[in-house]
Amino acid sequence: MMRTALIVGAGIGGLSAAIALRKVGWNVRVFERAASPRELGFGLALAPNAMAALDELGVADAVLARAFAPAHARVEVRRMDGAVLKRAEVPVHEAFGGPLAVVLRRGLHGALLDAVSLDGITFGSEATGFSVHSDRVILRTANGDAHEGDLLVGADGMASVVRRALHPTEPPPRSSGIVVVRGAVHAALDHLGDLAAVYYLGPGVESMIVRASDTGIYWYLSVAGELVPAAMRDPAAILALMCPRFDATFRAVTTATDDVRYDELSDRDPIPFWGRDMVTLLGDAAHPLLPHTGQGAAQAIVDAVTLGRALGENVGIEHALRSYERERRGKTATLLKQGRRTARLMRTLNPIACHLREVAVRLLPIRAIVQILVRINRRAGTDVRQTQFSDPPS
Repeated sequence: MMRTALIVGAGIGGLSAAIALRKVGWNVRVFERAASPRELGFGLALAPNAMAALDELGVADAVLARAFAPAHARVEVRRMDGAVLKRAEVPVHEAFGGPLAVVLRRGLHGALLDAVSLDGITFGSEATGFSVHSDRVILRTANGDAHEGDLLVGADGMASVVRRALHPTEPPPRSSGIVVVRGAVHAALDHLGDLAAVYYLGPGVESMIVRASDTGIYWYLSVAGELVPAAMRDPAAILALMCPRFDATFRAVTTATDDVRYDELSDRDPIPFWGRDMVTLLGDAAHPLLPHTGQGAAQAIVDAVTLGRALGENVGIEHALRSYERERRGKTATLLKQGRRTARLMRTLNPIACHLREVAVRLLPIRAIVQILVRINRRAGTDVRQTQFSDPPS
């Protein structure tokens, strides 16, 4: 009889897990608390490891059709006032070791939804808890229903109900001290000219404007919390506060944007275990990362592919889940530490540190900067093709 996986969350990780498990013969049921499949149009960078994982899921071409994935990209690093610190043309495939795409979140989410189909998702179904009985797991939802399966995957994000049930005494998320405003806009590419991206640096400030589709631009403004009044949560108010410090390009793109969002960036410390019995975690539910890693969505997709591989082997479910967790926990914990280090560097207000950062940007060749990023991610084992499973220690 076909085994059934219950997946909590129809975001990028949950949908990727649904595809991966179907490919290895599982019946999949996805439960999503939202009433409809809406993802705001903010952007994501998909490094080569993410593209390799999407290719394994069979959706890479559909994502690329909705993304911006140039073979060469002309970029500038600027001060907030527009002074250019570095201008370079990056041979993307050669520098990063494969294709790198920037896509609006709804483009990636839409491709995954098409692959799963809406029939496989129960919307308006909020998970409230679970229990394990012998070799079965029971998922409970807010409407009083109970759903039975062979496996439960918590892919329900930073505030995961499944994680909270596994770790009821875990402290709240850890603040990075950074607030961010994000937006997406179409019909504004002329403000970028022939550039694929403009990256801004300033004391306590980091921002990027990047092409994300044939017509779309994604941008973010990341600001040290000390620079924003404590009660200010309105993204339009933060933009009004910060925009006068920026050049005409930034002001033109952000002014043309209607769809904006405010967030306070946070993550969580690694937990000692991701699952027990026939239950596990995936994506932000397991390892919420700061966006400074550039790997948040990628790691959720790699998790899903790794989980599918583990459960496709002829082993027991619990053994497969613990193998998946051993494969992924250490690598994502490394990325978490990397993200925190980068965030501290980027939010600094120290004038000496800011000056040294500018000097490094000016002096280091663009290839050297890219190679540093590639080496960091390789040390973290982020390439799905490196996945190897081993037996648990005796």
